[in-house]
Amino acid sequence: MSTPSSSPKKNIAILGSTGSIGVQALEVVEKNPDRFQIEVLTAGNQGQKLIEQALKFKPNAVVIGDESQYTAVKEALWSAGIKVYAGKKALASVVESTETELVLNALVGYSGLEPTLRAIDAGKTIALANKETLVVAGELVNRRLQEKNVSMIPVDSEHSAIFQCLVGEYANPIECIYLTASGGPFRGKKKQDLEQVTVQQALKHPNWSMGAKITIDSATLMNKGFEVIEAKWLFGLEASQIRVVVHPQSIIHSIVQFTDGSMKAQMGLPDMKLPIQYALAYPDRIPSDFPRFNFMNYPNLSFEAPDMETFPCLALAFEAMKREGTAACRLNAANEVAVEAFLKEKIRFLDIPLLLAHCLEDGTHITKPEYQDYVDTDIETRRMAWAWVEKVKSKTT
Repeated sequence: MSTPSSSPKKNIAILGSTGSIGVQALEVVEKNPDRFQIEVLTAGNQGQKLIEQALKFKPNAVVIGDESQYTAVKEALWSAGIKVYAGKKALASVVESTETELVLNALVGYSGLEPTLRAIDAGKTIALANKETLVVAGELVNRRLQEKNVSMIPVDSEHSAIFQCLVGEYANPIECIYLTASGGPFRGKKKQDLEQVTVQQALKHPNWSMGAKITIDSATLMNKGFEVIEAKWLFGLEASQIRVVVHPQSIIHSIVQFTDGSMKAQMGLPDMKLPIQYALAYPDRIPSDFPRFNFMNYPNLSFEAPDMETFPCLALAFEAMKREGTAACRLNAANEVAVEAFLKEKIRFLDIPLLLAHCLEDGTHITKPEYQDYVDTDIETRRMAWAWVEKVKSKTT
């Protein structure tokens, strides 16, 4: 339960409120009504769920990405006095609302980039669950953050852990960080074991409850690769300072090692509501009724090196990070196509890294990109990726 707050309620916009992170964020808000007020909710195509959320949380405005659902959403919310907008342009502009203080970006994939940039330009604090924003255009985003003097608080459990470990340590240099990975559903498997992996098998994560896209990314270790790139931009690190360690229990969420050899880790049960609440309430820590960790239930915490031969997506992420420019943008676009194609059973699980490597090597590389370069690179890479998918599909049919 929340303790009463003496400060005014924080007005929040949640982009992607019907997804896994958005739903859990609303659970946090519901348990802390004296601290948080919902200003804006957005959804891609889950119009009915958006209507239900809006009637419950009474935002000032909602956006439905699917314009064909605009009339239905508007009619449902008209009597409640809630403004309704539709389409990608509305999604990008609604974050500029003068009442919004903090924007939680829980969108999936590349679609999160433009709203993040618009929110930064409007001077809003960013709670970032959309790692692709920094994967695709980290240099540009960081430049905008500095120009506008805007804060960005990570929501990913690993980056929230690093962020929490660095509170009070900003003057102390980092030697390296360790991002922990569960290893996904196929930890310990070899390539030959993954030849016939089904979509249903890949969607069974051992520890976390997440959306389909991020669950597949976890199975390929691409999610961890994107987290490596995200960490570079969030914490100003070089590739040599970012290390990945597989920790199957998902209790230690990440570790910072300082130049004196001391290490700080953030621990807790694998529950995304904890880093979500931390980001929404920052710089405060507020009470929660989340389940507590019991050491007796985890007598052994284990660690192992990631298998980059079986799961080459992680190695591809390090390669894209070293190349900089638009390399990671190409990697992300190719991955979004690859995951969609796999979920639709158009390619095999082991085709995913092959598609990514193809687009990383053969796409046009721009070393000093601006915003339009990222847009063009995303479009070009998706075309290249879908052409590859169709070619593979034609060979197997």
